[in-house]
Amino acid sequence: MTLFSEKVFSVPGADSQPGEDVLSRQARYFSDEFLSRHLLDALPTVVAIVNDRRQIVYANKPLLDLVGVGDVEDLRGLRPGEALRCVRVATSGQGCGDGPMCHSCGAALAVLSALAGEAAEREFRISRQFDGRLEALDLVVRATPLTFREETFSVFALADVSHEKRRAFLERVFFHDVLNVVGSIKGFAEHLRVCDPEQQERIFDLIQLAAEQTIDEIEAQRALTAAESGELALDVETFSSLAFIRNLAEIYRQHEVAADRELTVDADAADLLVTSDQTLLGRVLGNMLKNALEACPVGEQVTLGCRGDEDRIAFWVHNQGVLSPEAKAGIFQRSFSTKGGSRGLGTYSMKLLSNYLGGSVHFTSSDQTGTLFTASYPLAGPVSSAGGKSS
Repeated sequence: MTLFSEKVFSVPGADSQPGEDVLSRQARYFSDEFLSRHLLDALPTVVAIVNDRRQIVYANKPLLDLVGVGDVEDLRGLRPGEALRCVRVATSGQGCGDGPMCHSCGAALAVLSALAGEAAEREFRISRQFDGRLEALDLVVRATPLTFREETFSVFALADVSHEKRRAFLERVFFHDVLNVVGSIKGFAEHLRVCDPEQQERIFDLIQLAAEQTIDEIEAQRALTAAESGELALDVETFSSLAFIRNLAEIYRQHEVAADRELTVDADAADLLVTSDQTLLGRVLGNMLKNALEACPVGEQVTLGCRGDEDRIAFWVHNQGVLSPEAKAGIFQRSFSTKGGSRGLGTYSMKLLSNYLGGSVHFTSSDQTGTLFTASYPLAGPVSSAGGKSS
């Protein structure tokens, strides 16, 4: 079924059969059984041939498998994004390559370059609806120009690099989160130089706590790296919610981003028994605290708390800052940041790691209430989740 692209008809010519439309004629160019079945279908790479209107006239078997159809006829006349079920195409009401978000799409740009006579290779990320769920794919497209019988085509080849991208991202999240904790250890060590002797024992205890958390971070990353299938065995234990957030606040009070800012634990914070993975939960809340402290002007306050609601617990972090419209729109996207560079991992990792814990993260931000991030989890622990499973 053609979603947005219109089929084009022409008067039969030397290369056309009576009553044959352009798409059928172009498809016949590439219908040779040896070429399609024995050569292109044998390739592990997804391959399509698109015409000068960016419509698919040929698709090999790996592409049919990727989009879940059994016959090339189901894709003929569609543009690549339509065939892949790109959510931007579905929500914009415009054809693939025509919507406002398509101007930066690597696939659309590569095809246009090839149709203009120049081969191009680009990376792009697509979110698609597949098997009733939203799926994100990281892909590399190589588009090569092809001229046949004085007609212009592009050979469109895709490679799925989602696994490599996911692993690289998780490694960056790991370094980001470990540096958060090590920053606290550095702060404790510097405080030892100037503190009163009676405070030293308490600071030593905090250094030990932060060092243990660093080891936990390394162990968690080892598990993430080993999770080739996207499943994660969690280290689940039962602990006090109040003791947990108090320890976390102690650690982040010594972080450099907390300088000249006040970090408090809410007086009404609930003391509940929580069954979860403390290390991953600490990474989620640690990122919340660090982001809130970075956004908090000097002299102002960040508050950490938790509350119970039937069989769930919600941890929250509040500051008086307000997120910009740009930040609100992209805050949970991979590598989004208002600070540039390789920043922007914290908020995405909150969402990613919360999936493993069977929880969810959301926020509110307004001039009247400031910014509140909330992470909600089952009290009894994650039985199963989109990201992983408990052990």
